[in-house]
Amino acid sequence: MTVPVIAFFNNKGGVGKTSLVYHLAWMYADQGKRVLAADLDPQANLTAVFLDEERLSELLWREVETEDPKTIYGAINPLRRGIGDVAAPHVEEVDEKIGLLAGDLQLSIFEDNLATDWAKCLDRDERAFRVQSAFWRVMQRGAAEFEAAFVLVDLGPNLGSINRAALIAADYVVVPLAPDLFSLQGLRNLGPRLRTWRSEWRERLLRNPEPALPLPSGSIEPIGYVVMQPIMRLDRPIRAYQYWIERIPKDYAKYVLDQAQPPDSLQDDPNRLAIIKHYQSLVPMAQEARKPMFKLKPADGALGSHMHAVQSAYRDFKTLADQIYARLQLAPEVEMKE
Repeated sequence: MTVPVIAFFNNKGGVGKTSLVYHLAWMYADQGKRVLAADLDPQANLTAVFLDEERLSELLWREVETEDPKTIYGAINPLRRGIGDVAAPHVEEVDEKIGLLAGDLQLSIFEDNLATDWAKCLDRDERAFRVQSAFWRVMQRGAAEFEAAFVLVDLGPNLGSINRAALIAADYVVVPLAPDLFSLQGLRNLGPRLRTWRSEWRERLLRNPEPALPLPSGSIEPIGYVVMQPIMRLDRPIRAYQYWIERIPKDYAKYVLDQAQPPDSLQDDPNRLAIIKHYQSLVPMAQEARKPMFKLKPADGALGSHMHAVQSAYRDFKTLADQIYARLQLAPEVEMKE
């Protein structure tokens, strides 16, 4: 049995993808759900948030050059080198209920293989299918090993071959957004590209020469967006902010869902999963304590008004976690385990 894979993606960077995956993993763990976080961004920001420098060096450092690191790259490297298939991944136990497939800057080396072998799938090349499905098969093996209910995936902000392979491995996509021009421009690229990749992968699935090879379905179903509120500076016109935030429902419906009739407003939009405030005073505190914002305590410096912000952050992320989980539960043929 496979487990659902949820990717967090926007073509625009700086919209909070990594923070969302990190905080949702901790929120689901608090709710008693086992979750696997997969860092498929070659910048490995999610891994750096979860792990300290000492543990990072232990995972990445190799005493012998021929040894593979205990990262997502280490799991796909035998396939990349042509000496085997994907290896059993190392799942880092961050918490009793949070497993991590650590990211690796070397992952970008895999880009050429993914780009070349995409076309070879049309020629019924078995190795090409193994390459394109490598991320999915590693995540499924990791989830089975950790007994995770689902996988949360952090991706970089581009439309390259790595993200194409990561997204055809995703059952669902959550789109983080900021109410600004560039974030909404990202939707205009993202939606049509997702539909193209979905269609092209389904065409390739019909040419798979090895029926015994498990492959992702490539459903890539958008299940909603998250509005990440920016820091409201005194020099930022409220009118501009309001203009962009009111455009979100229409642009998401048009470009991501390919729907002609958008909802009337952000408040009425069923595609809106949550609005997450920018807890600017809590961010450095949480980074120093190496914990999510909603777990900060007075001993971490969260005193007075900070504790009110901590409680507000908890409510925000709980709302988002519940919304996503409810949509997974409503999806057909998804059996969730805890």
